[in-house]
Amino acid sequence: MICIILSLNIKFNSIMKKTLKSTLKYGFLLFTLALFVTSCSTDDGSVFQTPGPGDGDGDGDNDPEVATLVFNEADASTDIVVADASGEVGTTVPGRVIFTSDASTQRRMYITQNISGQGDMPFNNFNLGDTELTKALKADGSIDLDGATKMEIDFTFDLPVPDIDNGSIVYSFWTTRGKGDFRDPTKRLVLGVGTITVTVGNGTNPAAEVREFTGIRLFAPAVDGTTETFFSLLNEEVYRINVGREFRAFWDFGYYFGASGNSANDEASFASTAAYDVSFGFPVEGLEPAADEDAEETLNEAFFGPSDLDVAAFDGILLSGDLNAIVKSDTQKITNLSVGDVLEFVDNYGKKGLIKITFIEAGFDNNDYIEFDVKIQP
Repeated sequence: MICIILSLNIKFNSIMKKTLKSTLKYGFLLFTLALFVTSCSTDDGSVFQTPGPGDGDGDGDNDPEVATLVFNEADASTDIVVADASGEVGTTVPGRVIFTSDASTQRRMYITQNISGQGDMPFNNFNLGDTELTKALKADGSIDLDGATKMEIDFTFDLPVPDIDNGSIVYSFWTTRGKGDFRDPTKRLVLGVGTITVTVGNGTNPAAEVREFTGIRLFAPAVDGTTETFFSLLNEEVYRINVGREFRAFWDFGYYFGASGNSANDEASFASTAAYDVSFGFPVEGLEPAADEDAEETLNEAFFGPSDLDVAAFDGILLSGDLNAIVKSDTQKITNLSVGDVLEFVDNYGKKGLIKITFIEAGFDNNDYIEFDVKIQP
């Protein structure tokens, strides 16, 4: 569990009247909450400051050197885009990020963690508890830099060192002007990407293994978007189509079963999120971005093809390099799937993988489904 302290000054008129209702004459109430991020904000919200590690006062006395990233939109000559630290398994190391924008507004911060070269994963294990400050996290797991304009932020994080013998843990940080994408830092990017690398032992990562998901079940779609029809290769989650705009960047492909309005011969089929409405033949509520969403809101592509591998060969795939031979097709749907089929795919971000079909409850009713396993490069 990582605990970083957020200290906030809240004015008397906005809080004290509700809680004390009487004679306290202090101008401000200081209270402390356990959060993932350590920050102090000025009244105008333009600067966040954090005490340094060590003796806690940040004055440099008894404070060990902290891995620090610096980005300055107005003067890139002072940028520090990479930093290093050494850590012991089971502990944490401090990492500091100082991002100063000039003409842009930083509205969200994204953080990923890559353990032993096994791939960047969202790092958002915030434990905010049952407080109104849960708004510090957006639904997609990014940090909400809400409030007044955030032109300068200064956060210190406790970065955990997982249980590995040798290797590196790479933490990546960037800010965006709106909803970003954990797999595409360029989306609405303001500042970053900066990386802090924590080295364990000799720092040598083992050969990268495939990520493996088993027993994934997707249901035939309901037109109102209420079925769990889409799958994310990022986090192994299935999604209802109508969960909202926060999660669209997570969806990679969906399932449908041939129905009127499309070729009945399609039967059990996968289609990329970008090609889903056209492939299925019906618009599904909640899939396409609404008119009030900006032009950068795009849906993920994925490209499918049959594989020459059989089920036994699929089961034998262990390393990321075993998937290098897959060639990207130009087709964003694959139809007439059967139990035992092995499919190749390349996702929107260039990752290669295989799908093994394990069960099909045939039909287009909302309780009909397909079940499958996935192996994908990290």
